[in-house]
Amino acid sequence: MSDTEPTATVDAAPANAMRLYARDPELAAEQARQILMAVPGEPGARLILGMAHAAQGEYVRALAELEPLALEQPNASRVHLELGMALAGAGRGDEAIAAVEHAARLLPTLPLVWLRLAHLLDAAGERAKAASAYLQHARTGMHDAQLMAAGRALNAGDLPQAEQKLRDRLRAMPNDVAAMRMLAELGARVGRNDQALALLERCLQLAPGFTMARHNYALVLDRSSRHEDALVELESLLANDADNPNLQNLKAVVLGKLGNYGSAIRLYESILDKRPKEPRVWMSLGHALKTEGQTERAIIAYRRAIELNPGFGGAWWSLANLKTVRFDASDIAAMQRQLQREDLDDDQRLHFEFALGKALEDAAEYAASFAHYASGNALRRAQLPYNAEQNAQRRRRAQATYTRDFLLERAGVGHGDPSPIFIIGMPRAGSTLIEQILSSHPQVEATMELPDIIAITRDLRAQSKQPEAVSYHDIVATLDSAEFEALGRRYIETTRVQRKLGRPFFIDKMPNNFAHVGLIQLILPNAKIIDARRHPLACGFSNFKQHFARGQNFSYDLADMGRYYADYVALMAHFDEVLPGRVHRVIYERMVDDTEAQVRALLAYCGLEFDERCLRFFENERAVRTASSEQVRRPIYREGVDQWRHYESWLYPLKLALGPVLDHYPAVPPAGELPV
Repeated sequence: MSDTEPTATVDAAPANAMRLYARDPELAAEQARQILMAVPGEPGARLILGMAHAAQGEYVRALAELEPLALEQPNASRVHLELGMALAGAGRGDEAIAAVEHAARLLPTLPLVWLRLAHLLDAAGERAKAASAYLQHARTGMHDAQLMAAGRALNAGDLPQAEQKLRDRLRAMPNDVAAMRMLAELGARVGRNDQALALLERCLQLAPGFTMARHNYALVLDRSSRHEDALVELESLLANDADNPNLQNLKAVVLGKLGNYGSAIRLYESILDKRPKEPRVWMSLGHALKTEGQTERAIIAYRRAIELNPGFGGAWWSLANLKTVRFDASDIAAMQRQLQREDLDDDQRLHFEFALGKALEDAAEYAASFAHYASGNALRRAQLPYNAEQNAQRRRRAQATYTRDFLLERAGVGHGDPSPIFIIGMPRAGSTLIEQILSSHPQVEATMELPDIIAITRDLRAQSKQPEAVSYHDIVATLDSAEFEALGRRYIETTRVQRKLGRPFFIDKMPNNFAHVGLIQLILPNAKIIDARRHPLACGFSNFKQHFARGQNFSYDLADMGRYYADYVALMAHFDEVLPGRVHRVIYERMVDDTEAQVRALLAYCGLEFDERCLRFFENERAVRTASSEQVRRPIYREGVDQWRHYESWLYPLKLALGPVLDHYPAVPPAGELPV
């Protein structure tokens, strides 16, 4: 039987024709004609015939079917909707809007009618009415089968399926704001923040009142380190929903990232005054108090979160991550009980594993401690794919790009501001200690681990048509002097929000910026660069027992960590060769053994006069936003130097991956022994 022949009863035929219409309007029209031959005047067949004519651009023929049908069927919303679209195609815009508005009144829960109406109003320049219609479309999305199917896939974690459905939808309906918002949410989940921002900006341009989209926009702005912009969006949302605890909590988080910890603490406290049984808010309050140096209050907040939810692994880890809290036997037993639960999800479980690793380390039960650290790392490693060879390839690409000749040819480019002091190196290598020492000098301000350099690299890569397949170093090689100057100026401008004290110099303590020394040299040639280095086994194990909030994907496997450290040493050795003396290295163990000599050398490199306050860095009451916050509020102590030795028998994969880098520390292996 051919597609043009009736395939079922007369009653079912219009439904079959409607399904055929979605694939082939011309064949649907033919089937509708056959139905009308059998049942003259059948309304469903006339509707399909009119729709098919309109789909083929034959608007006069479409209207010949749909206008009389609409008069006969004044309460048929689909008829008036399709009449409106045919009228629009025929250039009769005002009549089209009236027809679709009538369809919307008849069936206000139909998402498609609002989307079509919004499109017509937009084309007519009726922006306010169009925005209202787009918003109605978003609100009625729960009645749209396609959107619901995409939503189910998104909620189930089937992101490829959800993405395919949403992209298909947007190809058919480019202004579907509900689909845009969902695709943006998906993009944010997988780290495509730029794509998410673009979708949400377009979504809010069409539907400014789409609250869920604006909330998503604030979240992605925050995740993209555009904290001031995120705060603007949150203030807009709170203006209409002042008591919303989720919005208030996010605002407090953003205030903290902007360094306004006092305001963040007050906001958390106001939330808890009204909702005192919110463990996550208690934990967030603890984080802010910890950063402000209010350790005892932070402990109380974390303990309150645990009291409210004993299975809240994040709160237990937050206590452990203070580094100064010692868990007692009842704490250890409580955490062990939680780990026995079969319903504990992996996120909470890994927090308990790391917290128990720390608790048992303090109790000198090193075998049991390592077992918990290893379990926590295995869980986290499964969540965060990492490819050591890809990292090595990026290191090789940087070495190939930033040769001595390449840098000499570009000598003098960049923005001349001398205020930044970059502290780079491996995480957990003493960078917070260096930051604390330098920020105790009256001319230097500490900020945080600033994401601005990494944001620049991301934007450079995005200039390529294949950003995932291109190194940003390839883009750097094409830039001219004006572009280098503009990038340096951008860095100074975007970091200005973090500078509260007006001091001449400020610190950017993002350790992973060691991968971007070449870029820093080209855009900020007068910035200072300090490389914090620590014994590879001490540093490696310290990373292994640290659960980072985000990033540092290399740190959850000992072999990956060893290769990462070795690649870091090789890259820094390359810059020592092509930019001799440009980077000042601080060896952690030397800082511990002879603090004053190392501090004097550090200050001299930065062009700063020696100041005794730098030796009393532990008296500095500034906010500290890293895992070492409590440690740097005490005088230098030796106990951290050799802690790794308790675990040496389990560190063979780390030793093997480090190779000659371990054998030669603190010196650097000869060039022939470095990773290639």
